[in-house]
Amino acid sequence: MEKSNTTIDFILLGLFNHTRSHLFLFIVVMTIAIASLNGNALILLLILLDSRFHTPMYFLLSQLSLMDMTLVSTIVPKMAADYLSGKKSISPAGCGLQIFVSLTLGGGESFLLASMSYDRYVAVCHPLRYPVLMSWQLCLRMTVGSWFLGAADGLMQAAATLSFPFCRANEIDHFFCEAPILVRLACADTSVFENVMYICCVLMLLVPFSLILTSYSLILSSVLRMRTTEARKKAFSTCSSHLSVVGLFYGAAIFIYMRPKSYRSDNHDKVVSAFYTIFTPVLNPLIYSLRNSEVKGALKRWLRKCANVKPQGGGRGGGRGVGVNG
Repeated sequence: MEKSNTTIDFILLGLFNHTRSHLFLFIVVMTIAIASLNGNALILLLILLDSRFHTPMYFLLSQLSLMDMTLVSTIVPKMAADYLSGKKSISPAGCGLQIFVSLTLGGGESFLLASMSYDRYVAVCHPLRYPVLMSWQLCLRMTVGSWFLGAADGLMQAAATLSFPFCRANEIDHFFCEAPILVRLACADTSVFENVMYICCVLMLLVPFSLILTSYSLILSSVLRMRTTEARKKAFSTCSSHLSVVGLFYGAAIFIYMRPKSYRSDNHDKVVSAFYTIFTPVLNPLIYSLRNSEVKGALKRWLRKCANVKPQGGGRGGGRGVGVNG
């Protein structure tokens, strides 16, 4: 097969065909993506505006929302434009950018979830020492470290992937550029790169995942020693919901990046990639935020403020509005 340099555009075959059932699925995916953007933007806004949320825990949560918003914004608009216009080409630079951004955000979120699990461990198991064990200085270091490690991994894999010569059949059976998918088109020996990528994935996925499991195991042990049933129930509910999101994110990422070559399937890859790039981001604000009584209270106060501002100059008057703290 003839080789080509990286000046020729790639063709993204996409996630959907032009059939009625696929059109319905496209609308569902777009609805989920819009809900994800709105939900994460709302959480980010509430944390920014309400001084009650200016704590390490909510700062980490705001970074998670920022990462999710950026990931959806990087993947979904291009996918939607390709589907609606029928123009499915993407330049090598655009492809490299998608690889870099998706890996930066995916790797960064992996370490950020580990940081959040440590925060929960300290809050549940050492509440009196929380200001010392989870200081603002440590919180900022963990956040910067998450972004930096994700960016380093993304830059390395994007540069290495695009350095290979590609065959004339530049069709990518996917809805965005992902390093393991693109490497399959290379007309060169990629075994060394794949081994290095596997090691990176162990560090970027399995190490944080192990830390998360350790943190929640210690939390569970502490919860079982709680005397009140209500406190135990609340802690169990929080931990189980957090672990469900963590399981979806890490399970999908491990499936894509650490599966043996012989078990790979393009259709499976597309569906699983959709889980951690489109569906998981909509779960994060629901699980981590909107089930939280403090966040729900802040949302209600904000809505009341908006309602009390509207009647100015109208007949009803806003004088009887509900008092809002802060």
